[in-house]
Amino acid sequence: MNVRKREAFLIALFFLLLTFVFVNQTRIANYAYDRYTMPAEFESQGMVWMSCIGLPPFNKINAELINIIESNIRINVVTESDSLLEDCRRYLGSNDNDLFPIKYRSITDSDLWIRDHGAVFVKNKEGLLKIVDFKWSQYGYREWLNDYYSGNQVLVEEVMSVILQSKKGQFDSLMAVRTGIPIEKTWITIEGGAIESNGTGTIILNEKLTLNRNPGVSKDKLEKEFKRVLGVSNIIWLYDGIAEDPHIFGTIVDNFIGIGTGGHTDEFVRFVDPKTILLAWIPEEEKNLNPITRLNFQRMSKNYEILKSSRNEQGEEFKILKVPLPKTVMQKIRINKGNEWDTTLNIPEMMFKPADGWNAGDSVFRVAATSYLNYFLTNSEVVIPSYIHAGTSKEKEEEVKSIFKSVFPGRRIISVNALPLNWRGGGLHCVTLNQPASLVKP
Repeated sequence: MNVRKREAFLIALFFLLLTFVFVNQTRIANYAYDRYTMPAEFESQGMVWMSCIGLPPFNKINAELINIIESNIRINVVTESDSLLEDCRRYLGSNDNDLFPIKYRSITDSDLWIRDHGAVFVKNKEGLLKIVDFKWSQYGYREWLNDYYSGNQVLVEEVMSVILQSKKGQFDSLMAVRTGIPIEKTWITIEGGAIESNGTGTIILNEKLTLNRNPGVSKDKLEKEFKRVLGVSNIIWLYDGIAEDPHIFGTIVDNFIGIGTGGHTDEFVRFVDPKTILLAWIPEEEKNLNPITRLNFQRMSKNYEILKSSRNEQGEEFKILKVPLPKTVMQKIRINKGNEWDTTLNIPEMMFKPADGWNAGDSVFRVAATSYLNYFLTNSEVVIPSYIHAGTSKEKEEEVKSIFKSVFPGRRIISVNALPLNWRGGGLHCVTLNQPASLVKP
């Protein structure tokens, strides 16, 4: 090859490489632009969803939250039927704000805990939303039944055939249809209250809970799918949730029982910015107050060590702030006979697995799922539960408020009584669902 031909060849090769780099950089840029990722809740919100089930204690909490939410954000109240919708409208009223009046919607099988069976939103840099349609398993009820019936699949399927008639698992898709937001399907089973995002590519999951919801699936396979549908690059697996949040009805330890999800992240770990994490905590001097505090001290200590050695998606260390748990809220109750419910906190014998060993007439301590980290965030407020009336000292609650003021300096800190929710295994975050601000207004 002569000199001129060689020069022409090199020039052509140079332009070919330049074109290849340009095209691929454009593809990468477009991918980054079009890529949907799970926003953080501390980012701008466009709407708040709530569910009204028509029961007085929860109606009262709904009304209180609606009164707190600032007037420049939309509120969607969902009921499971048109008749209940009218009852809730009469109780909750219409927002006086003409710009954003409350919108009432009837969606089949809506439930109190809208955070969990409702939509998980992802957003791209253009400001467009998608809804990730996770599978729904009634908080892993099949696995609970498998233990309850000692592996008898005939009995498990008999109960599940009734449970599966519910359309609660379609609720997030129905939200998407009502709002015109596209859906991203996935095979993962999880609830919204079990995923915590920093908004820039990192999520926190409870390993024990997530594997329980997806039996037989490896962490590697789960990670790959979470990264695909939530647009994240970094996943932190924590050890376990707080003791007050057991799986369904069950014995926590000794003669302490409760009801819960099995360890939702919104009870014990929350991002307040991309590099700062709040972690539920039991101080050293409180760890031996009772078996619940001992369990929490052990679990949160392990979680703390995991977080200390973890990094965000940029390889940076986290700032971890320990938020004291309130004084354990418990009440001595009786195990009722068979399926007998009453107006107290007593629980029927049939709600416990035989392995728990409880019989009608037994006295046990029922524990409420209390935590300051099950808070509700708006664009202008942080609504936290208050437990002074339940025995927590004013000094501890002031310490908690100081932490919230330091991490959310532009928001008002407002306290409400969330115990009616806590006795049912949830909190303020569970009964609200934040929809990120977007370019398209449903």
